[in-house]
Amino acid sequence: MPDSNAWRTGSTNAGVNDGEPAHGMDGAHNRRASYGRGGSYGDEPGGGQRLDGGPDDGSAFGADAHAGGSRRGGTRGAGGARGRRRRGRPEPSGEDGGTSSSSRAGQGEPSGDPVEQARAICLRLLTGTPRTRKQLADALRKREIPDDAAEEVLSRFEEVGLINDSAFADAWVESRHHGRGLARRALVQELRTKGVDSTLIDAAVAQLDSEQEEATARELVVRKLRSTRGLDRDKRLRRLAGMLARKGYPEGMALRVVRQALEEEGEDTEFLGDEGF
Repeated sequence: MPDSNAWRTGSTNAGVNDGEPAHGMDGAHNRRASYGRGGSYGDEPGGGQRLDGGPDDGSAFGADAHAGGSRRGGTRGAGGARGRRRRGRPEPSGEDGGTSSSSRAGQGEPSGDPVEQARAICLRLLTGTPRTRKQLADALRKREIPDDAAEEVLSRFEEVGLINDSAFADAWVESRHHGRGLARRALVQELRTKGVDSTLIDAAVAQLDSEQEEATARELVVRKLRSTRGLDRDKRLRRLAGMLARKGYPEGMALRVVRQALEEEGEDTEFLGDEGF
């Protein structure tokens, strides 16, 4: 039987390579999650897939051989014997009389080893969606995996690049800013809820400067501006500036961007209040 602990030593990486690719690293997973603009960061883990479609008992082959033997007369006995031999084959469940630990992990079946259980859970959760270390740790705790086993697996996954909170934060900022138009303040809050360290968060949001943030705010207002036509001037200002505030833009920037957009449409903004929205 295969050694379920072989992956820990680093001498066998086949088990670790069954899931999603590391954040920008080669050789960790065979499929890559979406990090692009507007990339998906859903929370639904990919389920395991059964690889064996059920044992092939050779009954169809045996039946055909028997029918062919009947048509050919003298060859019937040989054909029937071949069919019987096919039917008599042992099922392809393995010579050890059971399913290997890697197959159990792929099918989501629990193993008696808590480290193997933790490994299978993490691989399943990482399939299709990047996760932070805290997200995986919370999932293992919910499944009542012992702390020492969870720590061993999480540390090992960090070593091989399957967990990379820095790359996660960078990709999150890129995706959520360009896809949803979120500003730095909102992005910081989201990454905190994911358990990313504050130092990594600061480095990730630093890729957005004030000029880029304001340019994105203008794009958001231009898209929304048409739907506010017909409303009075003050209501348009509050609605558009409120939309930017909910996406994390500073109040001063939001008011300035909205006023500029309204002025370009011919609205008189000289007497609009500065008391906020």
